[in-house]
Amino acid sequence: MPRPKALRRPLQTVEPGLSASPSRVPVLSAPLVFITGASSGIGQALAERFLQAGYRLALVARRGPEMTAWAQALGLDAQRCTVYEADVRDIESITGAGRQCMAAQGLPDVVIANAGISVGFDTAELEDLEVLSDTYQTNLIGLVATFQPFLQGLRARRSGTLVGIASVAGVRGLPGHGAYCSSKAAVLSYCESLRGECRAFGVKVVTISPGFIDTPLTRDNGYPMPFLMSPEAFADRAFDAIRHGSSHRVIPWQMAIVAKLLRALPDTLFDRAFHGRGRKRRRSGQLSGDSTAHK
Repeated sequence: MPRPKALRRPLQTVEPGLSASPSRVPVLSAPLVFITGASSGIGQALAERFLQAGYRLALVARRGPEMTAWAQALGLDAQRCTVYEADVRDIESITGAGRQCMAAQGLPDVVIANAGISVGFDTAELEDLEVLSDTYQTNLIGLVATFQPFLQGLRARRSGTLVGIASVAGVRGLPGHGAYCSSKAAVLSYCESLRGECRAFGVKVVTISPGFIDTPLTRDNGYPMPFLMSPEAFADRAFDAIRHGSSHRVIPWQMAIVAKLLRALPDTLFDRAFHGRGRKRRRSGQLSGDSTAHK
């Protein structure tokens, strides 16, 4: 887990309904954000950004002690930040964390389903079927299970925001990335469906599709990553999208143009463009689709 850093800027006040000025509002009256995958990368940067905006934090991570150490290093007490050790791949674990959060801290104002994994995938390898299962269980089922405990309460209150972290990779299927791309394509479709279901109840559903962000998820990539940005820069832009209730935001904006071009590209040209492109490593350490991996 990255070493805790001092906050990058003073706590800020944002528009009513999404934040409150910490200098004027008691801690227990401050809005609450629930974030999964909060122990590193995007999740931790989002936690810091919401903290700066005056939110109380409900942070979920498999590495609970590390997450607690991060909060303590920033001087956050239990009123300001509570950590829930849970695994989004386990439905009872993550829905239980949601119920614990409501019992201890109340119904969140924002729920961010951020936890995700990305591993190279080769259909020809039997062991990679487990990779596919784990990827879907984390990236898709875990996201749905993150939202589930809160949905009835948010609908009854007629306010709140559910945020699904998808990916630009969900736009097209990239060779060697079948598990990740298809899981994120499913996230895009699911969040779009959920948005329509929640609209009549005053609950917003925001889908955010990151491009390449400098996190542990991307640092082993052996191929070019255009428009690579820091987690902190991503968190600033994601916070803005959530604040404005955007239905879908691609970050950075340059990748939104890339995504539109990829979507419009005829299959023949798409296949030619990505032929021989670098691939993510499989769990075995081999590149997905690498012939040396086959016995």
